[in-house]
Amino acid sequence: MPIFVIIIILSLAFYVYTKIKYVRVKEAMHRKWISAKSSISLGVFVVAFSLNQMIMQTTTVSLIIGIILLLVGCGSIWAGIKSYKYYLPRVIEEAENKA
Repeated sequence: MPIFVIIIILSLAFYVYTKIKYVRVKEAMHRKWISAKSSISLGVFVVAFSLNQMIMQTTTVSLIIGIILLLVGCGSIWAGIKSYKYYLPRVIEEAENKA
């Protein structure tokens, strides 16, 4: 499915972008916030990849691995969203204190 390929490419590109941005930022809370965003994008990548594999190859092994990757990706997205929400107010506070 071409939609999954587009999602895979975009999420991988956003993951690389956030990891490069993570290296450049010096503030501690901002780094953790960016790390949460990269966790979300990596989870989206894994979910899209697993769904693509489950649709393209319908063997039993492919479906089992796809389900495992789907669960891992959803867990990564969930943990990333929780971290994002947790660190967002702290990033705002850190930026206000810096200025």
